[in-house]
Amino acid sequence: MGIDRSRATTAGWALAILCAIPLVFISDCKKAAAEKSGDGPPRIAFVTNQIADFWNIAKAGCEDAQKDFDIIVDVRMPTEAEVTEQKRIVEDLVTSGVDAIAISPLDAANQKKWLNGIAAKVPLITHDSDAPGTDRIMYIGMDNYLAGRKVGELVEQALPDGGEVMLFIGRLEQDNSQLRRQGVIDVLLGRDSRPDSYDPVEGVLEGDKYTILGTQLDQGKQERCKEKAADSLNAHPDMDAMVCLFEYNPPACYQALKQAGKLGKIKLVGFDENELTLQAIKDGDCVGTVVQNPYRYGYESMKVLNALLKGDTSVIPDSKFIDIEARTITKKNVDSFWDDLKAKKSG
Repeated sequence: MGIDRSRATTAGWALAILCAIPLVFISDCKKAAAEKSGDGPPRIAFVTNQIADFWNIAKAGCEDAQKDFDIIVDVRMPTEAEVTEQKRIVEDLVTSGVDAIAISPLDAANQKKWLNGIAAKVPLITHDSDAPGTDRIMYIGMDNYLAGRKVGELVEQALPDGGEVMLFIGRLEQDNSQLRRQGVIDVLLGRDSRPDSYDPVEGVLEGDKYTILGTQLDQGKQERCKEKAADSLNAHPDMDAMVCLFEYNPPACYQALKQAGKLGKIKLVGFDENELTLQAIKDGDCVGTVVQNPYRYGYESMKVLNALLKGDTSVIPDSKFIDIEARTITKKNVDSFWDDLKAKKSG
C-alpha cells in the first residue's frame, strides 16, 4: 500500500511545529523525517510577487539548492502583481501536495488570514517581503528600511545642496515597499530613527534641503512607470532627481529621461540590478543602485525549508530573520558586481 502523501506531509509538519519550541519533541521530528524519507525528495515551492529579471536570479539560487540538497524545486511567478493570482498559485501548490512554501506576499496585512491558513498546512516562510504578525516561520531577506536609507544616501551624494525629488515604486501594499520608501524619506527629511508609522503617499513632503514631490505607483507595470515618469517631467520641469525603488523602475525612468533629452540633467537613482540600470551606472547616466541578493533569497529559502522538513529547527534564528544585507553599487564597483552576477546567472 502506498503512502498517503497529504497525510504524511501534514503529520510531519505538525510534529515540526511542536519541535520548534520544546526540545523533548526532537526525537519525534527525527521519526517523522525518517517516515518521510521513503516518499522521495521533498518538493519545495518558491513563489514570487510577479515576473522580473530579479526573480530569475533568485531562481538560479533555487536551482543550485536543488542540486545541493536533493530536493525538487518549483519556482512560480505570477504573470501580474495581483493578490488573486498569487493566491491561486499557492492554493494549487498545496492541493498538488507541495511539502513547503517560500513566498513574497503581495499584501501581507490583508492576506493574514489566508497566510495563516497556508501555514497550518505546510511549512511557510517569507522572502523579499515579510508578513509580520502572521504564522510564517521566519523571513529571509534584507532590512528594507535600511536599504531605503542607503538609497537616500545616494540621493544626498548626487544632490549635496538639496533639490526636488520624485519617488517611483510599484505598490505600497507590500511590507518591503512601505519600509523601503520610508527609509528614503527619513534620510532626505533629516530623520535619524525608524518611525512607528509611514508618511502618507499623497502630498508634498518638505525638508530643510530636499522636497519629495510625490510617490508614483505603477502596480508592477514597467510601461505604466515610464508613462508616469514622462508625466512627472512635464508637471515638474525643475525636478532634480528620480528615485526608483523596484527593479524595473530605473529602466522605465531611464527611457523617459532619454526621450525627454534629460539624461544626466536629472539624477537617476536606482534599486536592484537590472542590466540596463548597471549599464547606465557604467555610462554615468545613473548615480548608483542599492541591490539585494536574490540568488541567496532563493538558495537560503530552499536550504531552510529542506532542513525544517527533516526536523532540524536549528536553522530558525531567535529573531526569525536571516538578514541578507543590501549593498550599494556605483561606478566604482559596478564591474566586479556585474561579473559576479553573470557568473551566478549562468550557473
